[in-house]
Amino acid sequence: MPRLPHLAGIAVTAVALGVLASAPASGDEPIVSHPRVVAHFDFTAGQTPENIALEPDGSADLTFAFARQVANVTRHGDIRRRVTLPAVAHPNTPLVHNAVVLGIARAHDGTLYVNYATGTSKTGIWRIAPHGGRPRQIVKLPPNGLPNGLALDEHRGVLYAADSVLGVVWRAPVTGGRRTAWATGTALDPVPSGTGFGANGIKVHDGAVWVSNTDRGTLLRIPVRRHGSAGRIQVRAADLDGIDDFAFTSRHGDTVLAAVDSTNEVAVVRPDGTHSVVLTQQDGLTNPTSVAVSDRTVYVPSASYFATEPDPNLLLARLNRG
Repeated sequence: MPRLPHLAGIAVTAVALGVLASAPASGDEPIVSHPRVVAHFDFTAGQTPENIALEPDGSADLTFAFARQVANVTRHGDIRRRVTLPAVAHPNTPLVHNAVVLGIARAHDGTLYVNYATGTSKTGIWRIAPHGGRPRQIVKLPPNGLPNGLALDEHRGVLYAADSVLGVVWRAPVTGGRRTAWATGTALDPVPSGTGFGANGIKVHDGAVWVSNTDRGTLLRIPVRRHGSAGRIQVRAADLDGIDDFAFTSRHGDTVLAAVDSTNEVAVVRPDGTHSVVLTQQDGLTNPTSVAVSDRTVYVPSASYFATEPDPNLLLARLNRG
C-alpha cells in the first residue's frame, strides 16, 4: 500500500530468506523469532517492495511499486529483475499519481499475476508467463480505482483484486476477460476523512475471501457461496489501524500475521480477533507492506515509505507455532 513516499526523482503524492524449519516449538516460545534482514533495496530507484509471492525454492517474487517491476529475491538475498511493466504516458492513479505495480499472485505452473494501477486504460490485472517474456494485460479495471491486493483461487479459476479507492473486490477469470464487482459495501470502503485506502490486502483461505481495510483497521472474511457469489461480510478483527496485507500461518487455521505499515510492526491476529505485536522496527521493519509464510519461514517486505533514512528491505523470521 504505497502512502506518502518521498522518492528522489519520482513525483509522488501517495498515502501509502532461508530460515529452516525447526523442531516443534514449546508453548513458551514466541510465535515468531530469529528475524533477520536478508536483502536491501534501492529506494531512489523506486524499489519499494509492495507485495510478495513465493516460489517453490523458497525465493520471493516482489513487486517494486514505483519501479514498475517484479523482482525475484533468493533466500540468500540475491536480487534478479524479472520484468518491468510498460511505462504509461501521463499516469493519473488516484492518491498515488504514478503508475505502480501492487498485488501479486502465483499459480502452480509459475504464472504470475499482478495489479497495475495507472489511472489509464492500462489499469488492471496483468499476466507474466512462467519463463518471463512481455507482460500482458488480461483484465481491465476502472482507471479511477486503485487495485491493490491480489489473490488467486486456482480451484475456481478466478482472481480477486481489492480496490482500495472504490471499496470493491473485483473478480475475474484467470483466462482474462470481463470483471465483476464480486463484493461491495461500507466495510470495504475507505473512511471519508481517512487516508483514502479502504480494502487493501486480500487472501483466499478455507472457503472464503479475506480482506483487510486500512482506514477502518479491520480484517474481514467474506464466505464464498456454493455457486461462487459473495456471502455476508464478517468483521473478524478490529483496531488494526494501518493494516496492510497479511498471511495465514497455516492452511486451515485462522491465525494471521498482518503487516501494519504505519507503526513498523507485524501483528499476530488470533481466530478470536485478539492481536499482539510480534515484530517491530527494532527487528528491521520499516513500513512493512505484506507477509508470506512457507512452512516455518515468515517473509516480510518493507517499503520504507515514511522513513527519514529509507531502507526498503526483505526480512525473514522463523515461525515457531501457528
